[in-house]
Amino acid sequence: MAKEEEKSKPEDKGKGKVDDAKHVNGSKQTAVNGKDGKKDDIVELAPEELSEEDQKLKDELDMLVERLTEDDKSLYTPALEAIKDSIKTSTSSMTAVPKPLKFLRPHYEKLCEAFDRWPQGAERDSLADTLSVLGMTYSDEDRQDTLKYRLVAPGKDFGSWGHEYMRHLALEIGAVYLKRLEEDKDTGDLTELTLTLVPFFLSHNAEADAVDILSELEMIEKIADFVDENTYPRVCLYMVSMVPLLTYPDNDRFVRTAHDIYVKHKQLTKAMSLAIRLNDMELIKADFTSTKDKALKCQLAFILARQRIPLELEGEDAEDSEIQECLNNTKLPEHFKALAKELNILDPKVPEDIYKSHLESSRTAGLTNTDSAKHNLASAFVNAFVNAGFGPDKLMLQEGVKQSWIWKVKEDGMTSTAASAGMLMLWDMDMGLDKIDAFTYVEQDQVKAGAALANGIINSGVRVDGDPAMALLGDLDDKSIAVKVASILGLGLAYAGSNKEDLLELLLPYVSDTSHDMQISAMAALSLGLIFVGSAQSDVSEAIIQTFLDEERTSQLKDKWTRFMTLGLALLFFGQQEEVDVVLETLKVIDHPMSKPASVLADICAWAGTGAVLKLQQLLHICNEHIEEQDDSEEDKDKPDEPKKDVSGDQLVQSYAVLGLSLVAMGEDVGQEMVLRQFGHLMHYGEANIRKAVPLAMGLISPSNPQMKVYDTLSRYTHDNDIDVAINSIFAMGMLGAGTNNARLAQLLRQLASYYHRDANALFMVRIAQGLLHMGKGTLSINPFHTDRTVLSRVATAGLLTVTLSLIDDPRQFVLGDHHYLLYVLVTAMHPRFLITLDEELKPLQVNVRVGQAVDVVGQAGRPKTITGWQTQSTPVLLGYGERAELEDEEWLCLSNVMEGICILRKNPDWEAT
Repeated sequence: MAKEEEKSKPEDKGKGKVDDAKHVNGSKQTAVNGKDGKKDDIVELAPEELSEEDQKLKDELDMLVERLTEDDKSLYTPALEAIKDSIKTSTSSMTAVPKPLKFLRPHYEKLCEAFDRWPQGAERDSLADTLSVLGMTYSDEDRQDTLKYRLVAPGKDFGSWGHEYMRHLALEIGAVYLKRLEEDKDTGDLTELTLTLVPFFLSHNAEADAVDILSELEMIEKIADFVDENTYPRVCLYMVSMVPLLTYPDNDRFVRTAHDIYVKHKQLTKAMSLAIRLNDMELIKADFTSTKDKALKCQLAFILARQRIPLELEGEDAEDSEIQECLNNTKLPEHFKALAKELNILDPKVPEDIYKSHLESSRTAGLTNTDSAKHNLASAFVNAFVNAGFGPDKLMLQEGVKQSWIWKVKEDGMTSTAASAGMLMLWDMDMGLDKIDAFTYVEQDQVKAGAALANGIINSGVRVDGDPAMALLGDLDDKSIAVKVASILGLGLAYAGSNKEDLLELLLPYVSDTSHDMQISAMAALSLGLIFVGSAQSDVSEAIIQTFLDEERTSQLKDKWTRFMTLGLALLFFGQQEEVDVVLETLKVIDHPMSKPASVLADICAWAGTGAVLKLQQLLHICNEHIEEQDDSEEDKDKPDEPKKDVSGDQLVQSYAVLGLSLVAMGEDVGQEMVLRQFGHLMHYGEANIRKAVPLAMGLISPSNPQMKVYDTLSRYTHDNDIDVAINSIFAMGMLGAGTNNARLAQLLRQLASYYHRDANALFMVRIAQGLLHMGKGTLSINPFHTDRTVLSRVATAGLLTVTLSLIDDPRQFVLGDHHYLLYVLVTAMHPRFLITLDEELKPLQVNVRVGQAVDVVGQAGRPKTITGWQTQSTPVLLGYGERAELEDEEWLCLSNVMEGICILRKNPDWEAT
């Protein structure tokens, strides 16, 4: 409340020096010195006199206050009642102070003195009640009188003073609580008072205020006692939306409290998505087993399958094949092909349909590619990404192995080309294993390696009885290095996120045994990281750290493959937040150039998707450091033969920190905006190692979400003087548009194909980006967020991070060299962006849905629309990034809390067709 309005005599602010003031006809006139110093200008100021009605109110209140200061106690109660009525019944505009408060303010100190004089009793309590309200006029003077007198006045019926008073009281409670905590004083009375405020807020549509005050007093769990079926949805929505803005462990407590409220109100699908966010297997199991409703169980199973959480079913559920199928994602290829049929895109495409070479600039038309094997390899990747999940194509599986595309590429290219068969038959275990089996009988080791990898790819995200991937890839003895590496990576892709214990004894020896090639050890560590992602598996972490300590490994640890070993360690702690500190402390002790990059990588994985501001600041600080290869001090000049300091480790630390900015900020919109701006600065002022990482980080922050401001910036970077920056920018454009068929991006990539027609490496990457852009003919997404962008898939993020890490400092080391098969790790993030509706018998059901841009309705009054600009379509439908679907009418009820992926619908018993 502004002091200027409340003071009865505002200061005059004339142009010159105010030198005389008098009242003329009831209005205030002031003589002000003119230019020549004479009193010649009469300035008319705002009239002081009150209207007749206001004057009457003022006189009446003055008289009531006078009675309270007299000795006649019989007048106290009626006078106080009259003052209270006057305050409660006064009307005022939104911006003005209510008149009774304005007129009573000058008497405030007099009333406080009266309160101190009065003996204990009902009159004194009533006066305290009134003073508590009047204390609001002193809120800007840090007096907290509202709370002081409220604590004196007993009773719970102070809600009648209105909403503004209650909010003000809550504000003062928060301030005083913090003060008392600092001084180590008792806060019991504040807690008690707060618990009387919460019901008022909840019953007056001020759920946010109720949550805020309980959050401030660190007792958010109490909210569960006050919510009912009308208030819990808004309370939980607000609580969950606050989580990215809180620090650990408050964020955890908020999610748990919201989860418990949902369980209490039988909203199991909402509770399940929060249990997944908490990464608490006990909670997930409890939610799943808490219902006997089979259709609802199947819906929960679909939610778990989307996050790739392996739940071992018990009792009756274990014998129910339908629930098992939902949990294993077995029907995914069937639903995906149903969508393709609906969209009429079942016919296979060839790479030329994507390249559209006739649209590329005329100066390159007719030029044969100088490196045809590389060109054919690029076509194999494009074919794999574009026709992923659709089955037979025109290059690989149509004519059988003898006519297959693998004979059109050179040695190492055969591995990736053969592996593309797994991509084409993605998720389809029934048909795919036979098709891939044909490649295992070819003599070349590279083709066998490709077939092994294909078996892992096809199994990614689905589980079937008999564990074919384990049976086909588990025997690693007497195999060549290429086949071993491909089999180990295949196991990692097939069982990503499964926490499968059997794989520990199979892969751990390859991590710790120094006799194995570093490539095999690193791949084993990476696969274990993918399999146990986010589980903090102690056996694996100990084995990897022991490898760092092993003196026999010291020379090997400088190998380029070491980064995947460190990534394997980091993935174990994905989303673990504070839990990673033990490993960070251990890594600090290890004296090795790779220990620092490992600790940065572990740190960013632990905080991925949280939007933690302090973590972002730390990472920016790392990027800010300037790395000196050799000090320019006088001492060093005297030693010209001194070998240069190895700074590769420090440079990797900075590169990882750049990726970390994306990884941490990707879960929160404001953080994303800020980080994208920081990338511009890093690109201007950063060293070469940072500049190579920035485009990848820009792709990582919004995969399958082509924002114009991002791809325009990347488009500029694709013409950078540093070819590595340009190549990484091209790949980032592919990540940004993956599976969206974005026309503008397609045009930019065609222009790049013309521009780089003489550079085999850059052209190869342009082709890869084109393949990613048209992934699954525009039906797949690699965005790791799902369930209305609230849940982060650990497995998907791990896949994206692995691929970006392989390109980070020199794309020629892996993807543009002999290890392009690492691009297939993206399969862990690939998922159809569809909405499929099924009935309770799990049969396809066609219903009308509205699809539009999602609207943030947190804290909005009433029942606001949750989508805007919608169109009505019949299922199955494709959902773009940021889109949300709703059922057109209430004939059916959706068992899932979010209409996305596979949803089961139930007939509404109350529905009456009009």
